[in-house]
Amino acid sequence: MAKQTQGKNAQTQASASANHAPVKVMAVNRQAYHDYFVDQTVEAGIALMGTEIKSIREGKVHLRGAYAIVRKGEIWLENAHIAPYEHGNIYNHEPLRARKLLLHKREITQLTGRVATKGLTLIPLKLYLKGGKAKIELGLCRGKKLYDKREAIAERDVKREIERIVRSGR
Repeated sequence: MAKQTQGKNAQTQASASANHAPVKVMAVNRQAYHDYFVDQTVEAGIALMGTEIKSIREGKVHLRGAYAIVRKGEIWLENAHIAPYEHGNIYNHEPLRARKLLLHKREITQLTGRVATKGLTLIPLKLYLKGGKAKIELGLCRGKKLYDKREAIAERDVKREIERIVRSGR
């Protein structure tokens, strides 16, 4: 009986440490924050080849213009550029290939329903390493109109001006 409780305790400690693993952000899609309102975010794993994870660890990833689509009950990441690994051989990966995102079935059905009914889009916001595994933060996004973008720029300028005044006043 004592061995069972020790085993369960070790399992819970291992899963707790995986949840609180250090996060190293490798790429941020800043254009997405400019072009879209983010309603909800979801963390997903990515199915990668060996040379892809090596390129990600070197920071050679671009998410600008990338999006996720639902195909046959699975979510795929399209148009995300992961540079070929420099020391790779003939088995190096295609930079713009479609990559499968790893989510639970209920998460996929929920996201599919929201995308289909409300006209939302799945956009990758961040790619990061968490506990040695590559994860992507998907945003359920609504497109911004031109006047919304102008409003956001004006607000940012006002904040900058206030910060500058506060700093110079000290």
